[in-house]
Formats: sequence, structure tokens, C-alpha cells
Amino acid sequence: MVQIKSPEQIAKMREAGLVVAAIHAATREAAVPGATTKDLDQVARKVLAEHNAKPNFLGYGGFPATICTSVNEVVVHGIPSDDVVLKDGDVISIDCGAIIDGWHGDAAYTAFVGSGHSPELVELSRVTEESMWAGIAAMKQGNRLVDISRAVETYIRRQPKPGGGKYGIIEDYGGHGIGTEMHMDPHLLNYVDRRRGKGPKLVPGFCLAIEPMVSLGTPKTEVLSDDWTVITTDGTWSSHWEHSVALTEQGPLVLTAPDGGKAKLAEMGITAAPDPLG
Repeated sequence: MVQIKSPEQIAKMREAGLVVAAIHAATREAAVPGATTKDLDQVARKVLAEHNAKPNFLGYGGFPATICTSVNEVVVHGIPSDDVVLKDGDVISIDCGAIIDGWHGDAAYTAFVGSGHSPELVELSRVTEESMWAGIAAMKQGNRLVDISRAVETYIRRQPKPGGGKYGIIEDYGGHGIGTEMHMDPHLLNYVDRRRGKGPKLVPGFCLAIEPMVSLGTPKTEVLSDDWTVITTDGTWSSHWEHSVALTEQGPLVLTAPDGGKAKLAEMGITAAPDPLG
């Protein structure tokens, strides 16, 4: 059953979302050559403490860290470690969340470590991020869940891949409902699977984490022996972008974007909902 939020509850989720945005800003600045992924986890812990927020990743299903740090061919759920030292040319996806008064925020981004990244990698991240925004734009009253999946997939499929071939839309992981828990119904695929039907109708109070994961090759993944780290089966590098989004009577509100998604949605001809926190 989908949890429908009141305006007051969405405002509380916005508080949590802004903490996530602050973690993103701090970890992006700290993701430099020579830093370890454990260093980034410590940065996130400090931001959470400064905002009197709780981590929602730490201890989730036994996960041992505050954030996920997924480097290069790691798609998602990479565990921060002193042994993983960032190098010039690496790509890292950082996924993190926060809890304020029992309400959750969750978002991810891909960052380039140092310099010298190929146009192919730069384009991979751009396509993944823009497909997320295409999905956000499809989050409107009257649409159904599948319309978001279709928007994400359609955007990716229409982008030419440098060097030829197709992008791999990761099959085993996707977006989800969010609210009083981090992962809630419904599960949101990043592609259309006709066997799953159209899904629920989108109404005000619907909150989703929209999160495409895309690789330079295969859509297939495997989990390493730590039972967490997910890699592409062909070793190709990947990108992961995510925002938590609320659908309100006034339109979408991107809970984990500093400006609520106002600037980006305006580029797409969409008016973002007013920020309940002003």
C-alpha cells in the first residue's frame, strides 16, 4: 500500500531532504584524489550531527556505514573503507540519506575525481542525471507509475552513446516509495516491464525516490562476497543519480534539491511546488 503524505508531513521530509543536500555538498568537496571512501563517510557523519539528524543507511539490513560509496564499476551499495583510496580519473557515486523526526530523505549523485575523464564517462553521468529529471517531470497528477519508468527509459534510449552501442539500464535495482521508511511501496523500475502493468495513479501526497542507474555496457549486475557491493558483470563503469520527490497539489517538489528543483524544472517548462520551508 502506498503511503500518502499530508502537506505537514511533506514539510518534515523536506527538512530531511535538505540535510541530504548538505551531505552531498560536503562529500562532493571531499571526493578528491588521495581521500578514502571512509573519509567521505566521516564527512557525512559530521553533517548529520550538525543538523541533529539520524542516518538511515547505518544499520539498515546490517549495512555498516552512513553512506554508500560506489567507485567505477560498482553500481550501488559500495561500503566505505580505508582501503579504497580515490585516484585521479575515478568516478564515484555517493548515495546517502537522513531522518528528521521519523521522516526520511534519500538521494545520490555521481562525481568525477580529479581530472582527465573521457567524454564517454562525462556523457554517461549526464545521461543518467537527465533521465532522472525526465522521470521527475513525469511525476504529475493523472499519470501512473509506469509513466515515470517510461520517461526515464525513453530519455536514455534516445541518447547516442559515444563509440556506439547502447547504455545498460540496470535491471535489478530501481526507485521506491519513501516516507516513514526509506524503502516503501511502490518499487519503481527505470524501464517499462509490461508484465507489471501501469502501477498506481499518481496523486498529491505521493513521494518517490527516483533513481536511475546506468552502465556503459551491460544492464546485468552481481553482488560481491560482502553481500552488499553491486558491480556490473562486464566490469563497465556506471553512474547513479537520485532525488526524493513529493507530488503536491501545486506540482512536484524535489525534496533533496537545495532549491526544491525550481531551476531545473523551469528549464523543462514545469513550475515546482512552493517550498514549504520558505
